Amino acid sequence: MPPPDHAVPPDGGAKVREQIDAVYRSDSRRVLATLIRLLGDFDLAEEALQDAFTAALEQWSTEGFPANPRAWLISCGRFKALDKARRRNRHDEISARLSGHPMYAGLTEFVFADDDEMDDRLRLIFTCCHPALSQEAQVALTLRTVCSLTTEAIADAYLVPAPTLAQRIVRAKAKIRDARIPYETPERTALPERLDAVLQVVYLVFTEGHSPSRGPDAVRADLATEAIRLGRLLADLLDDAEVKGLLALMLLHDARRGARTDANGDLVLLDAQDRALWDQEKIAEGIQLTQQALRVRPAGAYAVQAAIAAVHAEATTAAGTDWPQIVALYDVLRRAAPSPVVDLNRAVAVAMVRGADAGLALIDDLMRGGALDGYVDAHSARAELLRRTGRGGEAARAFRRALELVEQEPERRFLQTRLATLERSETTRDQRAGSRPDTG
Repeated sequence: MPPPDHAVPPDGGAKVREQIDAVYRSDSRRVLATLIRLLGDFDLAEEALQDAFTAALEQWSTEGFPANPRAWLISCGRFKALDKARRRNRHDEISARLSGHPMYAGLTEFVFADDDEMDDRLRLIFTCCHPALSQEAQVALTLRTVCSLTTEAIADAYLVPAPTLAQRIVRAKAKIRDARIPYETPERTALPERLDAVLQVVYLVFTEGHSPSRGPDAVRADLATEAIRLGRLLADLLDDAEVKGLLALMLLHDARRGARTDANGDLVLLDAQDRALWDQEKIAEGIQLTQQALRVRPAGAYAVQAAIAAVHAEATTAAGTDWPQIVALYDVLRRAAPSPVVDLNRAVAVAMVRGADAGLALIDDLMRGGALDGYVDAHSARAELLRRTGRGGEAARAFRRALELVEQEPERRFLQTRLATLERSETTRDQRAGSRPDTG
């Protein structure tokens, strides 16, 4: 939600608006996190945030900027919320939450420790990702409240109607309120279980940004950027190896963003990407974080995935990729977080080391289990390996199956091009075979 569009005096009005816009971009999520903790109500806190910025537009243009804008906004928002609660006959309920808290007594400025504000943001993330909520609700509420994405933007990202998404968020807030889900960071003993849910949501947001599951775009930069921002926030707040591993993994993948599509928005595979377009600053940071994450034993799943991404990032050419090391890392990942998708990715790496037939045998074993039958990447990977082994007819069938499943337009165009190229090649081969003289 942007800061309110409110009239300001003509003298210096544009500059004040510009300064308040900057404060909104840098501090609004922090202010909201504290207001949610104080008021115990998402909707009331969001109203209070807007009211506080409206008041700032009115007062800061004449009185000047306060020494601590964030503290001023929190105090003002609290005051406005109490006033609204009074009019809505909720004053006693809200006031009870604030009683005995001297730092919020009135509109005077106050100073609070950075740790308090950081803890509020951390509490908000854990609240949005509480295990009592469905994963869909966790993602929607996190994007709306912590990331400040609009309901329309989130709905567009997940291709659901905006009213449906809005209702999902409303229900999540109601469940938090009605179930009295505590607004807190879990106790240390419960942190691993709760942190895992948070990391899953953040990575899900990133994955949808890095490679959208459906829609017209090959990349959703806004979602990927928001996920990395959340990862940085968690890394600032928690000294945890898996947090560092996740942030490293996202940075290393995102470093390739500029090379993953061509000028027409079509996909460019890893081995064909212009590595000069890779973001070396993100790669350096990602590798450093990966090294830190791997110091903890046993290495977590995100740290191992980051290590795999780091091997790709360190290769100056596709041919120079250390595929044996990648296979070994996938062996570690299979023990840390076994899944059919991990096995599929390992099979592709095996094909790069031992040949297409070896990788194809592994994929065929996986496909017989049925777990990957509806997974487009499994069919496209199998099609590529069949093509390399010269089994064009089977490859074409695998490409067609992938096309039945794909929902992202750039990937659809890529698969169509691959299939058309294969069919032309097969037709040419058959024509050449048919024109050979009979020497028998």
